[in-house]
Amino acid sequence: MQLHDLHAPKGANRNRRRVGRGESSGWGKTAGRGHKGQGARTGKGKTYAGFEGGQMPMYRRMPKRGFTNIFAKNWAEVNVDMLARFFKADDVVNLDSLRAVGLATKGSDGIRVLGRGELTIALKIEAAHVTAGAKKKIEEAGGSVNV
Repeated sequence: MQLHDLHAPKGANRNRRRVGRGESSGWGKTAGRGHKGQGARTGKGKTYAGFEGGQMPMYRRMPKRGFTNIFAKNWAEVNVDMLARFFKADDVVNLDSLRAVGLATKGSDGIRVLGRGELTIALKIEAAHVTAGAKKKIEEAGGSVNV
């Protein structure tokens, strides 16, 4: 096969449509844009999602409440029974180790240890927050908490 043997498959290359070139072309007069209105104008005026034809849109008719705190932290909340399930004795539990076992996501800012369940193994916990009940259970099992 040579370069001059190559060609596009049938129907791959089509001539562009020349609109507004006389009535007999089938695309004359309004050139496929219909009659008047937004779609007939130049620039087409493509509207945004939620546009309601000039009527006051829903997001402006509804009352607004509350706010989103842009400084809020996204804590990975882990219960004591989950730590017992995923870690062995004397393991260090921190954000990286929780990500490794799938208990924390990449977007987590830190760990919050909660007190549900029982703990029978000693763990070294490095967390941003530990509830009083969780701290008591960890220390009773022989572990340590570093906040």
